[in-house]
Amino acid sequence: MVTAVTPLISLNRGLHRVDVTAEESGLYAAVRTQSQEFLRVRLGLTVGGRRLANGTEVFRSSERQVAERIEPVSGKTTLPTLRNHDEATISFVERDGFEWSVVLRLAEDGLALRYDIPDLWGVSTLDAEHTAVQLSTWERAWMLDYQTWYETPRFGSAVKELAPGSYGFPALLENAAGGYLLISEAAIDGRYSGAHGVVDQGRQELTFETADVSTEIARGTVTPWRVFVFGDLTAIVETNLVDEVAPGRHASMTDASWVRPGRAAWSWWSDFYSGAQIEHQKHFVDVAAEMGWEHLLIDCGWEETWVPEIVAYASSAGIQVHLWCVWHDLDGPEKISKLALWKSWGVAGIKVDFMESESKDRYRWYDSILQESARLRLMVNFHGSVIPRGWARTWPQVVSYEAIRGSEYYVFYQDTPLTSSHNVIQPFTRNVVGAMDYTPVALKAPGRTTSAAHELAMAVVFESGITHFADDVDVYAAEPAVSRLLQELPSKWDETRLLAGSPDTEAVLARRSGDRWFVGALATGPSRHLSVPLDRLGNDGTFRAWVVTDAGDGGFEESVVSVEKTLEVDIANDGGFAAILVAEAAELFRAEPNQRRGLPWTAAPIVEADESGRAEVHVDEVATLRVPPRWSAKSLGQGRWEVHHPDDLRPGCAGVVMVEVNDGGAVPLFSPVRVFRPFTGEAQLSNLTMIEFRNESGPVERDMSNGGGNPGDGQRLRVGDVQAGTGLGMSSPGHASFHLGGHASHLSGEVGVDNETPNTSAVAIVEADGRELFRAEIRAGEPPVPFTADLDGAKVLTLRTLAIGEDPAHVDWLSPVLYETRT
Repeated sequence: MVTAVTPLISLNRGLHRVDVTAEESGLYAAVRTQSQEFLRVRLGLTVGGRRLANGTEVFRSSERQVAERIEPVSGKTTLPTLRNHDEATISFVERDGFEWSVVLRLAEDGLALRYDIPDLWGVSTLDAEHTAVQLSTWERAWMLDYQTWYETPRFGSAVKELAPGSYGFPALLENAAGGYLLISEAAIDGRYSGAHGVVDQGRQELTFETADVSTEIARGTVTPWRVFVFGDLTAIVETNLVDEVAPGRHASMTDASWVRPGRAAWSWWSDFYSGAQIEHQKHFVDVAAEMGWEHLLIDCGWEETWVPEIVAYASSAGIQVHLWCVWHDLDGPEKISKLALWKSWGVAGIKVDFMESESKDRYRWYDSILQESARLRLMVNFHGSVIPRGWARTWPQVVSYEAIRGSEYYVFYQDTPLTSSHNVIQPFTRNVVGAMDYTPVALKAPGRTTSAAHELAMAVVFESGITHFADDVDVYAAEPAVSRLLQELPSKWDETRLLAGSPDTEAVLARRSGDRWFVGALATGPSRHLSVPLDRLGNDGTFRAWVVTDAGDGGFEESVVSVEKTLEVDIANDGGFAAILVAEAAELFRAEPNQRRGLPWTAAPIVEADESGRAEVHVDEVATLRVPPRWSAKSLGQGRWEVHHPDDLRPGCAGVVMVEVNDGGAVPLFSPVRVFRPFTGEAQLSNLTMIEFRNESGPVERDMSNGGGNPGDGQRLRVGDVQAGTGLGMSSPGHASFHLGGHASHLSGEVGVDNETPNTSAVAIVEADGRELFRAEIRAGEPPVPFTADLDGAKVLTLRTLAIGEDPAHVDWLSPVLYETRT
């Protein structure tokens, strides 16, 4: 057994040296600056019931330099850089001959280490990890209580006052000399479970504890990198070490030019049920286009009937559409195929939510999403998720993560507003390790205690590959200073600089795009004067600056000033400011609205297939087609396409074929064409494709009542004492239309007001090609009204409701059956 304290191996880079020593109490990695030890990490694992680093001998060590080119698509910087690390591998052998290794990477700003078992026969288990940071030399910490979706508030505390228990990464520590240490992990995938920190005050340690009590392992690397960033706060905030030690780009992502960072309009925060309203989404597109933004996120409530329509509408304005979904909707080979369907509609990305686990099984799920989204060229925003661990480098289509208590907490927890202290900590902790979808600039947040300028400054201080602004777009358009900044804000950053601050006081960050610097400041505590040094921005410290601060009436005050060396700003209580800085002769404001373009021409928005499943679609000669999975499309030349649907498409149902034109604009242009298998026989109307609907509250529901406004939130259809298992749930006013193509003879069913809206009334109407065939006034508590409508070969069937009074009624169309035309 090795007992000497002479280092087994040493690595040197810049001012730092790391020594690995074997001592009576175990193996340690110690980091020194100018011979002064400031970080001491205990090493070790328990594998297959065997505790390693007990009776250990070194039998091999090696060193190498790792030089890698980093080409980020989003993040603190998008400039290609060459990174050099020194790496050492120390291989140990236990008394029984079991071999294992510790791999260390030393960078200018930190250390990363991991464990390998290169010669494991078969499989074994990782039962525990004994990596631990000694806390005795650290005085203050900024932490969050651990949960698997990282949404507890971050807080500052004396290290000795931290309660024993679990804390999430990244954790930030400060020592008496003003040095800082950020602890996290990187390069995780489905071979591992995630880790968090556990504070043991008795041993004065912070240990790494994995989510799974025991994890099956095989030969090779058995843990992700444990990452330790150290230095002053500038080194902490500006580091990219988590991404640097992650694997380089996956082979399927060698071309990431399609990944488009930027700004997104998002209606859910300001109007919970707006995701179900296409007209609401079109309005958000219109304002986003005026702002020059790149994206629209449609959160819960979207319905496939109109998603292709909004994708086409948004494409004409240079805006791409992203859809929200829940993780288990994409769990497994059959469900994950929905991604290919959404891609066929022209959707550009997904926001996938509620993973809320760090288990190995869940990381395998992440692997599947990463691989499939890369194959399909879909951007990904993970919500209810783990923190970033380097995926932005390996899988640059991952443009953001939540893992933060952000603005959505104003919606769910209105009695617990987000504090300025919580916000100020984030640039020094959570946002250090990667994109953070806080959804900033919540000006209309109920109970908000932060100032208006504080909220606006988040747009600069918080980094995300896609920034989803929380508030209604009309709120921003009504505030000149706000709309100006959010128009000018770049889609990505060239570099990031910390100018001033600390996790307990304020965070002042500058981010550069071209020749302009954008500066944002978040502060906590009383109003005061800030003198922000500008020497790190170059330009001899001379700038022309547009500065937005708080006005006394709770609004904004803007000014254009010349500054040298320092930017002098008065800030409000729990306030902040935002600014744009340029050279004296340069132009401050450059934003322009998105240009509107015409959509691709199509001969008809609806076509029918023949008995063989073939249909012919006529489009622009320069267009191509996107078809759903298992469909096929063949060009016949001169804008004529032959499309085939699969055999299992039901009569009366359709698939959407998206006509696509790439004219050199920022995004492709789309027009939808629905290809129907003609209706035959008889069918429940709720099983057929809607070609269009509008509804007062949420989508028109299939086989359930209208509910509260989200898809699938209704109950069993109930009108008085009558219940039905099939039908349509609709609010008033509302309507739903179906393509008949002249193949139906009549429709029969019943209609009434669902029991979920007592004391309401409505008018129910059946129309065919715009002709009214049936009308009834219906009231809650009364039996349903039966109807039979003679369709007489109509092309389009519409069920319509009209409101009576102020309160909308929820109308149930009970068991409506469609019958084929008789010859």
